[in-house]
Amino acid sequence: MGLNIIILAAGEGRRMRSRRPKVLADLAGQSLIGHVLDRAREFAPERIRVVVGHGADAVRAALPDTVEAVYQPQQRGTGDAVAHALEGLAADDLVLVLYGDVPLVQTATLAALADAAAHADCALLTVALGDPRGYGRIVRGETGGIERIVEDHDASAEERAIREINTGLLAMRAGPLAQHVAALDRDNAQGEYYLTDVIGRVRASGGRVDGVQPDFAWEVQGVNSRAQLAALERAWQRHLAERLLGDGATLRDPERIDVRGNLTADPDAMIDVGCVFEGVVHLGEGVEIGPHCVIRDSVIAAGTRVHAHSVIESGDIGRDCEIGPFARMRPGVRLAEGAKLGNFVETKNADIGPGSKVNHLAYVGDSDVGRGVNIGAGSITCNYDGRNKNRTIIEDGAFIGSDCQLVAPVRVGAGAWIGAGSTITQDAPAGQLTVSRTRQKSIPGWKHPADREGE
Repeated sequence: MGLNIIILAAGEGRRMRSRRPKVLADLAGQSLIGHVLDRAREFAPERIRVVVGHGADAVRAALPDTVEAVYQPQQRGTGDAVAHALEGLAADDLVLVLYGDVPLVQTATLAALADAAAHADCALLTVALGDPRGYGRIVRGETGGIERIVEDHDASAEERAIREINTGLLAMRAGPLAQHVAALDRDNAQGEYYLTDVIGRVRASGGRVDGVQPDFAWEVQGVNSRAQLAALERAWQRHLAERLLGDGATLRDPERIDVRGNLTADPDAMIDVGCVFEGVVHLGEGVEIGPHCVIRDSVIAAGTRVHAHSVIESGDIGRDCEIGPFARMRPGVRLAEGAKLGNFVETKNADIGPGSKVNHLAYVGDSDVGRGVNIGAGSITCNYDGRNKNRTIIEDGAFIGSDCQLVAPVRVGAGAWIGAGSTITQDAPAGQLTVSRTRQKSIPGWKHPADREGE
């Protein structure tokens, strides 16, 4: 007996008002179907099959090679979609049916659904909603068991008063599922083959249908419009914020944080308002992130402070560093313990040594900066010659004055001083002052051109 997962992703999603297929819409930095695939892969199933239809080429292009795409030429309902995906599965295989536009169902919920199917003829994921309009209602029998599902379009007034709804996610054996799907008809208001009609057929044949409920209602919320997408984004962000709070982090306002990937934080880390975290980010103990920062794919060690409006595109940041405000770390930057990047400093592909300072209005790229170096305001490394990127090496204890240009490839020796306003094109020896500037002179009797008129 193997596990197979079918993901339905053939719908058009007209209410999204988008040229892209609905399942490719972004939620928390990832496509809707990307979220579903992440959950599916956690179960290491024998197969993952995605049923595609509208925008099939675009959806196929977004799928990894390990996922099978099954084409549904006409969108004739969920029952028809599942029928296309069941071919070749062993009768005893367990099939888990998921939806590409229901992105946030959690692993524990899916595990409970699969486990319930092992003890019943069919397991169904249901949830009670305060406003169940638009959803298929769960009709239970006198003993409380699930008897059938009635779609909102076809429900009576009494049935529409039921708050427990069908999420569409179910699990059952491939053989019985294929038999019931093959027997479906389109005698309903939409003229479609409803997968939900399988439940009534299972019951009619004497089978047992068990229901499983998620821990959170947002797990089973689908996305059919931009408004629903925005609401689900906020629900997910609130959940992630609560997780961070539980781990001991401080959030100045849990409603004003956006995590678009995987953010973890050690106790006493603090995040101010309006911050965005992308990719994989870890904040060490006591790290402070100021307001309106963007941080991507970075590890920030304990005690470091990132001031307001700083952008870290990827970084390996040591303990007790200080960054910003308005600093930008581009990919490939490593800050050693106690290093400092001040306001309006940009770095790229650079190692900044312990205790070194790049305080303000500077650019350091493709560089190795030693311990205890000071780089003055307005100084830059000229690392690109029009064809190649070249490296600048600044050794321990060097002092770079303001408004200097270090034209790579070049080396500044240990303890060297570079006079303000210098353009350095050759290696500067250790322990010496190197100056490259024209001699200052004053011109007696000089007048502004406007003052010369009439002379």
